[in-house]
Amino acid sequence: VEGIQEFRGEDLFSGLSGRRIPRFHLQRAFFQAWLNEKFAPELLESKPEIIECVVEQLDHMEANLKRAKRGDLKVSIHRMEIERIRYVLSSYLRCRLVKIEKFFPHVLEKEKSRAEGEPSILSPEEFAFAKEYMANTEIYLKNVALKHMPPNLQKVSLLKSVPRPNLDSFVFLRVLERQENILVEPETDEQREYTIDLEEGSQHLIRYKTVAPLVASGAVQLI
Repeated sequence: VEGIQEFRGEDLFSGLSGRRIPRFHLQRAFFQAWLNEKFAPELLESKPEIIECVVEQLDHMEANLKRAKRGDLKVSIHRMEIERIRYVLSSYLRCRLVKIEKFFPHVLEKEKSRAEGEPSILSPEEFAFAKEYMANTEIYLKNVALKHMPPNLQKVSLLKSVPRPNLDSFVFLRVLERQENILVEPETDEQREYTIDLEEGSQHLIRYKTVAPLVASGAVQLI
């Protein structure tokens, strides 16, 4: 997957907002979104604009291949690049669906309680899937188990029953922008809080919730 070095074709792509995204920025943002989603213990903010642009780029590359001369070595190279991009795209979307299925009550609760203007962690399609998944789960539990139990036990809170994402898990990261005075919480009661500076280019193993805001802002990259 490291072989995804550049996107062939147009230099600019239009996102959902109509904003034109440079090809290099699209490549970097797409690869960063994939790695962050892959290694973060929680579902991250949805990136529909990036995904739309990647799909647009894939369509453009496919169209270029159809116009290329048969037997040209570049055709095989570009076809391989298309497959690599499709792999990353499928991996990214599949990873998000796995997290939605695993944490669906908490995902929907977070979406419900987000402030006005705050970015959504779900795309419209993911939101519809999460609601349908929760409704089907409730129906299944009711038909298979709850209706056979005493009346006082026929209600269950999925929000309490389904485990939350483990934000205390540790992640590897690479610092993209220098950060100062990052508060690190103690692992035991005997330890004290302390702050650290994260130098650009340095790599660390650190508790996820300590750097979650930095992941969201793009200041660090999970690896």
